[in-house]
Amino acid sequence: MKQIPYELLIGWRYTRASRSTRRNGFISFISGVSMLGIALGVAALIIVLSVMNGFQKEVRDRMLSVVSHIEIYAAGGNALANPAQTLLEAKSHPQVIGAAPFIAAQALMARGEEMKGALVRGIDPALEHEVTDMAQGPQQQLLSQLIPGSFGVVLGNELARNMGVVAGDKVTLIAPSGQITPAGVVPRLKQMTVLGTFDSGHFEYDSTLVLVNWEDAAKIFRLEGPTGVRLKLRDLHLARQVASDLSKSLTGDLYLRDWTRQNRTWFAAVQVEKRMMFIILTLIVAVAAFNLVSTLVMTVTDKRADIAILRTLGASPASIMGIFMVQGAMVGVIGTLAGLVLGLGVALNIDVIVPGLEHLLGASFLPQDIYLISRMPSDPQQADIVPVAVISLLMAFVATLYPSWRASQVNPAEALRYE
Repeated sequence: MKQIPYELLIGWRYTRASRSTRRNGFISFISGVSMLGIALGVAALIIVLSVMNGFQKEVRDRMLSVVSHIEIYAAGGNALANPAQTLLEAKSHPQVIGAAPFIAAQALMARGEEMKGALVRGIDPALEHEVTDMAQGPQQQLLSQLIPGSFGVVLGNELARNMGVVAGDKVTLIAPSGQITPAGVVPRLKQMTVLGTFDSGHFEYDSTLVLVNWEDAAKIFRLEGPTGVRLKLRDLHLARQVASDLSKSLTGDLYLRDWTRQNRTWFAAVQVEKRMMFIILTLIVAVAAFNLVSTLVMTVTDKRADIAILRTLGASPASIMGIFMVQGAMVGVIGTLAGLVLGLGVALNIDVIVPGLEHLLGASFLPQDIYLISRMPSDPQQADIVPVAVISLLMAFVATLYPSWRASQVNPAEALRYE
């Protein structure tokens, strides 16, 4: 049976040093603080990165319930020259699983003295479920009421609430492209009937988006047909590549925009913030890891006699160095593992922990009108957890090098002179 190296045994013994003396007790306390600091730093990193991943995924999913993966549109907001051909050519790509025409325009919605800016989207109710999740389930029945010529509208729930309207009420749509009269340019007004509201879970769209039948939108905005085509892909992460492929294969002077470009600033800001939080919180782990230096220096000073005895028994400087490296590494490993358990435990149960804290404190951590979502999401990812653990272990290992080297340089005769 292979014998366990004595460096490992002695290093582990020093890690769980006896507290029988005041000095040993203080060293054990400092070692415990270092271990706790590493654990809390690792846990904080995992929790924060998981919440940021969850936040990004939640907002992205809710955004994509309203925004299509790819939009094909004509220049200047004009109608497509041949929408049927564009639909056919787009569907020929193997990644495209759904396509639907649409009209996009800016307008004002008015009711009495209340007036709100709105993004009007003309849709084909029969095809909309192919390109957006919002048009599936109960919402599909509501959108099917958008019959050509009825001039009905479906409003985002926040927009309807701000305007104080419910299903059956009348609202006035004011189109910016006015009509010329002897008195000048007069905005085009059209009274519409509110058929209902939708809730995408994304505050920005719930407070601005208005859905109408594309044929009604074409009449209001004086268009000859759809201004674009919306596409849904098998893999949303390939949107940029598919858009590049379609830009080469589609006929006509068309522009393409994928979902990553529609909200590029927001996604870029989230990525920068995530990197900065990683760097800042890594400093917490660094401070805790380098507390090991003072712990090991005190341990080396306290164990000078033990080191001298081991040297006289034939232990090499490398073996002495190994003993104290094992001690520091043990603190780093235990602290990192404890941090992983704590961090993952909180990250995986944050949907229970945060509501409990909100109820206890009587506060809302995520106001929906500011953060777009109202609950704290979490998405722990291996790509974040593994680097955190590796960096923590490396810092703990680096922190052991100087004290361990110092221990290996102890002179046995000098150390035993006053013993």
